[in-house]
Amino acid sequence: MTTAAELPLVTGHTERWANLLPQTLVQTRRLLVRWRRDPVTMVQSLGFPALLLIMLNTVLGHQITAFSNANALYGSVPMVTLVGVMSGSLAGAITLGRERDVGLLARLWVLPVHRASGLLARILAEAVRIVVCTLVLFAVGVALGFRFHQGIPAAIALVGVPVLYGLGFATLVTTAAVFTVRSGLVEAISLGSSLLMFFSTGFVPLAAYPAWAAPVVAHQPMSYAIEAMRGLSLGGPVRGPLLATVAWSVGAIVVFAIPAVIGYNRASRN
Repeated sequence: MTTAAELPLVTGHTERWANLLPQTLVQTRRLLVRWRRDPVTMVQSLGFPALLLIMLNTVLGHQITAFSNANALYGSVPMVTLVGVMSGSLAGAITLGRERDVGLLARLWVLPVHRASGLLARILAEAVRIVVCTLVLFAVGVALGFRFHQGIPAAIALVGVPVLYGLGFATLVTTAAVFTVRSGLVEAISLGSSLLMFFSTGFVPLAAYPAWAAPVVAHQPMSYAIEAMRGLSLGGPVRGPLLATVAWSVGAIVVFAIPAVIGYNRASRN
């Protein structure tokens, strides 16, 4: 079987910066349309998180509210939003692996398109998906009683937290997807993200965890993002949790961005 590395490449004028934006937008649209038509991605990004939020509010909402003296939704809505962000990224990573396995990435590599447009399109599509999923889950939260008490600027910043967190997480899972031919590593990351949910301050208040688990719960990235979102919606500390979220997210992007680019190029040539 002929690989992409053995096929003639059309370069030259296709690598001009003027071509990068329009070609990135075309590929971004392709990804968004594919994700919208993929039942697995839609269920993992929207269906499962929305159902989880309703169930948590129904089963545990009153107990957590009584324990913490604050509406449980201000922890569960941010937590479930981040769960939707991570679940969607994992579904996207599985889709990326399938495109590599069927040779779609290799076919796109030999087309007269800018080499950077494919990966940039995935980043842009992830950002769009995260914003849409965040708004939908916030709408579900509002229907249950969630409110934006800190005003419009804080609400806008509130949407930005899942975007930043999601891009950091997406960079990690993209690296995993392009460097392994099996879904085992992606599934392990999925298990890890589930543990992050159960051991976060959005599931139950920090005081409810045993003493040995409290430091881990308080300083894991998901808890920082939840606390930043809680502060931006209900009120409370924002600067510390937000800076920690930025540190975790930017750190993940810095660490995994170059391996993701290398792995994506390698997967496209095989």
